[in-house]
Amino acid sequence: MQAAGVEAAVDARSLAVVGIVEVLGHIPRIYGEFRKLVRAAKTRRPDLAILTDSPDFHLRLAKKLHALGVPVVYLIAPQAWAWRQGRVKVMRRTLTRLLCIFPFEEQFFQKQGVPTTFIGHPLARIVKPSLTRAEFLEKYALAPDDRMVVLLPGSRHGEVARHMPYLIDAVKRIQSVARMQAEGKMRFILALPGGFEAKHTTFWEPARAASIQVIEGFTWDCLAYAEIALAASGTVTIEAALLGTPMVTFYRVNALSWRLGRRLVKAPFLSMVNLVAGRRVAVELIQSEMTGERIAAEALRLLNDDGARRKMTADLEEVKQKLWSERDPMEVAAECVEHLLGTPVRF
Repeated sequence: MQAAGVEAAVDARSLAVVGIVEVLGHIPRIYGEFRKLVRAAKTRRPDLAILTDSPDFHLRLAKKLHALGVPVVYLIAPQAWAWRQGRVKVMRRTLTRLLCIFPFEEQFFQKQGVPTTFIGHPLARIVKPSLTRAEFLEKYALAPDDRMVVLLPGSRHGEVARHMPYLIDAVKRIQSVARMQAEGKMRFILALPGGFEAKHTTFWEPARAASIQVIEGFTWDCLAYAEIALAASGTVTIEAALLGTPMVTFYRVNALSWRLGRRLVKAPFLSMVNLVAGRRVAVELIQSEMTGERIAAEALRLLNDDGARRKMTADLEEVKQKLWSERDPMEVAAECVEHLLGTPVRF
């Protein structure tokens, strides 16, 4: 966005904290960034604001912007349909237009009186590998008959730190069974975002000791060519669905955050893939259910059952179709913004 000409008054990376308890130590810094952004809005007086995700931060900002008379477009709806539905009152009062990327959200928010448009999921058009399978195998010294399992512990350092011990335990268990069954060589790939600097994190040595290969910046390729994925619940599960990769999903937070937050969650599922499908497509191993033993058992079930993998692949294709839209979602979003500004847009 900065390369496209956006002037960053606040760096969004400084706000990337997950969990109720985990955020406490960051509140002074986050509040400082909030005040900085409000000052910038008062000084610059924008014609319109586009707020993206981060609802705890941005819905507070929406109140300030609304008070200043700034129209507010919110892109990627807060998950108020799942928990903390009281946020809908703020959205109804402050948002000019809510742009959602999941089909079931439009009906929910429209019923709550929030002007909402489903634009389609942006990833549905862009998720694809950048390398051919042959190029990928050659680049990372993999053999054509290797059975690849991709590990996706999350994109934030805190997520990776919480999840990796359980994933490493699961890998060791799968390796042990694979050796006994002698069913081809198992290769485990830890896929991380580019620039994650895996070599400088505490799990680097344990991962290497467990024969886990670390690949940064090629997550979609890793997903596209893996037999199954072990994926933290989040956007990466949507990416796996779009690439048709069977998966086991999981997630852990601080124990106190879980106890405080679980009572507020009203959604039938925690994985977005299952929410879009409207039924359980992928297993969800959340909090205490996320153990190395359970992850390994579910992974082995998929690895050893061709029918189960085919069934999940078909279900994921259904999810993909639900996320698809006839027009480019970002064109629809831009058109909405231009309409609110009173300037027609041409594509």
